[in-house]
Amino acid sequence: MRHKTFLWFFLPTGAAMILFIFMPIISVLMQSVYAPHEAVLEEVENCVPLVGCTIETKINQDATAALREAEPLGRFVGLEIYKDRGHLATEEVKAAWAESETWGEFREKLTNLPFYRAMGFTLTFIIFVTPLGIILGLAIALAVNSLHRHLKGLMIFFSLLPMIVTPLIGSLVLFWMIDSRGIIGSALVGLVGDPNFSLKASTGLMWVALIVYGIWHAAPFGFVVFYAGLQTLPKDQLESAQIDGATRWQQIRYVVIPHLMPLVTFVGLIQLMDNFKIFEPIVGFQASAHATSLSWIIYNDMSGETRQLSAASATSVLTILGVAILLSPVLVRTWHDFKGAK
Repeated sequence: MRHKTFLWFFLPTGAAMILFIFMPIISVLMQSVYAPHEAVLEEVENCVPLVGCTIETKINQDATAALREAEPLGRFVGLEIYKDRGHLATEEVKAAWAESETWGEFREKLTNLPFYRAMGFTLTFIIFVTPLGIILGLAIALAVNSLHRHLKGLMIFFSLLPMIVTPLIGSLVLFWMIDSRGIIGSALVGLVGDPNFSLKASTGLMWVALIVYGIWHAAPFGFVVFYAGLQTLPKDQLESAQIDGATRWQQIRYVVIPHLMPLVTFVGLIQLMDNFKIFEPIVGFQASAHATSLSWIIYNDMSGETRQLSAASATSVLTILGVAILLSPVLVRTWHDFKGAK
């Protein structure tokens, strides 16, 4: 393909990427280093007959409006927002490290800081959901692929249901099920024998419920990708393995998995990005008292009457950096494999 032809072919995609990805990132980055202007205060003498005069402090609306009009982005603060208590909390971390005698004590103090509490749950969610979602998706794909052709359509439909259901609706349904009046919650109350038992009151059990939901929701994507990859599996390799006496497990381990490994990398990349931005399950499970994420912090900063745009922007930048750090080892390995294949 000629360079000019490729340029015209790529131009619409490139323009859309600049307009909807690059420019918003630049805007968020700029907002994260500016803080809103503080209100201009003035002292006003208020005199009441037969009572006397008092000095009151009021906001000078005209001066405040003029200041905001002169500097619409706000006042430049650099990295101060990133270092405050709501984000990296550098001063608080230093103090906690100096005061802590053991690692457990230091970790407990970190969990009292919003950013590190959110990162703790997010990384735990990623560690469990990403590999287990891939394994479950592969298992479902192998099971469906071995079914009779008349049953495949029905099983594919049921296997895709978690992906078809909106994440917020799916998390709400499971949240109602684990309620003490729900089918799972009432069963657990009867099993434990404690009428006051509540799965939603325990931080550990709430984390387990969120992880189980994450695996249930992530598996269909892996299933779709792996099932498509199984259709390209060379039949001669499987037949050769069967002739050599390989068991079903050996065929999967030495023939199927190596063939699907590029797809495993692809699914892993997508799952890492999605799991790092976990948000809907936390809202659906009403689990913010037990588990938070960076996306939930952004939502919390943007909601309410006082929207903290600078704080939300700083958290967004940290989210982007976190995703880049998580993906970098996989991307580097993929690049080395690609260079080695040439």
